[in-house]
Amino acid sequence: MNYLKLFGTKLMLIITVISYGQNLEKSIKENIGKRIDTLIQFKTDSPYNYMPVTIFSGKEKGPVFTIIAGIHGFEYPPIVAVQELIKEIDPKKLKGTLIVVPIANVGSFYKRTPFVNPFDNKNLNNAFPGSETGTITEQIANYITKQIIPNSDVFLDIHAGDANEDLLPFVCYYNNILEEKKTLLSSKLSEISGINHIVSYPYTITKTEPAKYAFKQASQDGKTALSIEAGKLGNVQTESVALIKKAVYNMLHYMNMYTVGTSPIKNPSAVYLNNQEYVKAEFSGIFHSTLKSGDYIKKGDKIGSVSDEFGKVLIEIKSPATGLILYKIGTPPVNKGETVFCIGY
Repeated sequence: MNYLKLFGTKLMLIITVISYGQNLEKSIKENIGKRIDTLIQFKTDSPYNYMPVTIFSGKEKGPVFTIIAGIHGFEYPPIVAVQELIKEIDPKKLKGTLIVVPIANVGSFYKRTPFVNPFDNKNLNNAFPGSETGTITEQIANYITKQIIPNSDVFLDIHAGDANEDLLPFVCYYNNILEEKKTLLSSKLSEISGINHIVSYPYTITKTEPAKYAFKQASQDGKTALSIEAGKLGNVQTESVALIKKAVYNMLHYMNMYTVGTSPIKNPSAVYLNNQEYVKAEFSGIFHSTLKSGDYIKKGDKIGSVSDEFGKVLIEIKSPATGLILYKIGTPPVNKGETVFCIGY
């Protein structure tokens, strides 16, 4: 692969290629006041066997803040927002270090596949901590677990609604009571983000259980970890891109790492959703619902139905809780066991 061609022949930045086994820590510590674009090379025959990483090292020492987009390659607003961020951020004005993964799942991105990498059919956001000798997805998860998370103080994983998901923008974190100070900072960063809906998930796994999810792995490893969800249905909404960028800049400002504009303040109208109910499809078929993400529903309300290919209703879906629809299936096909609604309250 011609890596200079990949990044553009006029790019006046330092580009390095790091093999799977090399340590990212050296690049983080040695490049003060510079931006370094790095390609992590994995040990696989997959045509997309690399992961781009950008490191911004400020002139002053400070926290290491990691931003990851493209865990799911069909979730475009986070990827577009991070593309804009890496063009805008000036390392000379930065205090500390930014590790940015602009597209974690390159194979999924270029092949336009929702959720999974098409070269092993595995979901990266279900693969942590991964394996150094596994498939491409497992190697990516392992590299993030072993090289990126340990070098991070704050770990921000940015997602959106995938090709079939209608989603309400929210920021979320795990209520890990074993890491009280780190969880408190996750909460503070969520509040300062400027995103109206704040979700805290229960943290119920042990130190040795597979975390599966990227920012849950970071939480398990004792880091300040959170996630943004903004965007939906496999499209790029400019308002979602702007919301993500604003949230990142607000968090960096709160961490005293980077300043853009005025100081962010806690959103007085923020809605806290500390409980979730997941509604699973009991049948495969055609999903019907007139509701959308953000709608308020009451327990017992009819919120949708599933029919067969001949239009016969197989089941009517009723809400198990009163609250807001955080996300729902936004396209007709549904498979048994899939989440058709997530209700926050």
